[in-house]
Amino acid sequence: MIHISDSEHTINRRIHNLYSREIAEIVVNDVIDLIFKYKQRIDYKPYHLSEKDVILISYGDQVNRDHEASLQTLNIFMEEHLQAVINSLHILPFYPSSSDSGFSVVNYSAVDPHMGSWREIYLISLKYRLMVDGVINHISQFSDWFKAFLGGDKYFKDFFIEIDPSVDLSQVIRPRDTPLLSEFVDDDGKIHNIWTTFSKDQVDLNYKNHRVLRNVLDALFYYIEKGAVMIRLDAIAFVWKEIGTECVHLPQTHELIQLIREVLHEVAPEVIIITETNVPHDENISYFGSGDDEAQMVYNFALPPLLVHSILNENTQALTTWAQSLTLPSDKVCFFNFTASHDGIGLRAVKGILSDEEIEHLVLTTQEHGGLVSFRSDETGQSSPYELNCSYIDALSHPDDESALRFKRMLLSQATALVMPGVPGIYFHSLVGTGNYQDGVKHTGNNRAINREKFHVDWLENELSVQGSLTKRMFDSYKRLISIRISEPAFNPYGGFRFFDLDKGLFAMQKEDLEGKEHILVLHNFSNERLTCKVPDEIALPLSDLLSQFELKETREVTLEAYQMMWLK
Repeated sequence: MIHISDSEHTINRRIHNLYSREIAEIVVNDVIDLIFKYKQRIDYKPYHLSEKDVILISYGDQVNRDHEASLQTLNIFMEEHLQAVINSLHILPFYPSSSDSGFSVVNYSAVDPHMGSWREIYLISLKYRLMVDGVINHISQFSDWFKAFLGGDKYFKDFFIEIDPSVDLSQVIRPRDTPLLSEFVDDDGKIHNIWTTFSKDQVDLNYKNHRVLRNVLDALFYYIEKGAVMIRLDAIAFVWKEIGTECVHLPQTHELIQLIREVLHEVAPEVIIITETNVPHDENISYFGSGDDEAQMVYNFALPPLLVHSILNENTQALTTWAQSLTLPSDKVCFFNFTASHDGIGLRAVKGILSDEEIEHLVLTTQEHGGLVSFRSDETGQSSPYELNCSYIDALSHPDDESALRFKRMLLSQATALVMPGVPGIYFHSLVGTGNYQDGVKHTGNNRAINREKFHVDWLENELSVQGSLTKRMFDSYKRLISIRISEPAFNPYGGFRFFDLDKGLFAMQKEDLEGKEHILVLHNFSNERLTCKVPDEIALPLSDLLSQFELKETREVTLEAYQMMWLK
């Protein structure tokens, strides 16, 4: 047996927790072979997150130019406009895919030729810290893996989960209203009922088959070889299934994530695992594990709907109360703070934080603003709202509202995500203040397309050149906020933080650097009127606002205009 490291015992233990003794020995040898293989190919240098880390979330074909690979176009656009403020890039699934804007992966180890090749990915990784998606809960029905399964290839037997439709699956938690089982016909005409958590085109993988784990680990190592320093585990809460359970957040799921981390760290120490689990907040943060063995970053799913709720109601009480409850299991983990994403604004995370009436208000307002709502079957079998499908700027204000109001509300929401404890993630559309893309929904029939519009780069460049336009104001103002944030050690994602309840219209917090020497008091006015508050006595004066020329030398009273922000140092 090849010696791999002192953590070999931990890897062995986790494997034996998941598999029978006989199978576990095979898995151990597979894992050791993979580690040895990639140690010869990867020279990984550990990197620790700091205040300088800001992650742009973008499709590989978000910006396009005629006769040019879209990944190359994205790289050029970022070099010309964003390289000074953005140091990390999450490229949404750029693999060949059959649906769901990349999340029905056909081939884990290829790049969609319409976007470019691995060369474009490599060139991007030279300039930016790269996050890639591990879409490992499911794979496309058109993948070679599933085709081989239907073709009777013995290697792929039990790669997927076949269930007799008469089996009682009523306990399974459903994230969608689509059928849990989908019918497929094999090459001999036999019908197979296969587990499909999200859609018929997203066939769940069966991790009880050790070959699935081996092939998935191979793919994740390959991404690291190609430049990834962050691996986003998509929909990972549903990855392990046990009949008779809810099939979400199972102990085996956490064990599997911990195993993946241990194995990847053998080759790439401190490569960051980030879990995407759009579930109630308390369940979501369970993926931090002990703070030293599972995800290093967790999506802060409660933040996007809470910000919308707070701005629409000009009341931060729910946001502040929730923020005051935030805790982390160690100083080695942090939140991934975002507002918009390629998906909608998830509502499950605020279950128990907002009342049913407050959530219904979000639903009705979204619809009034031209947005859509997606539903799921809840634990009682009733249909309930799952996510708001709306561009973030249109969720915050009606498309017919004055441009000045739309701009202020949107910038306020983004500034709040920038200062929250953790690392900010910025969806490309938020950066330029994109509104609802109704044509996308009409063309695809997919509610989420409303916030997935792609741009010809010439059109975007023209929009960014129009003085006074919402697009240019948003882009320039956002970049300025980022440039200030990345210059302040107090915004280190692992630094201390505390939140104050100063006024129902005000969001107030203090951030400090790792040594507790530098502090910034954040005051954000969430109301459409002037507010005056008193700086807490424990905060020393004088203070100077990083966003304006304002200074606080003697008096503790501060007045903020409607939607004004202050970062007082």
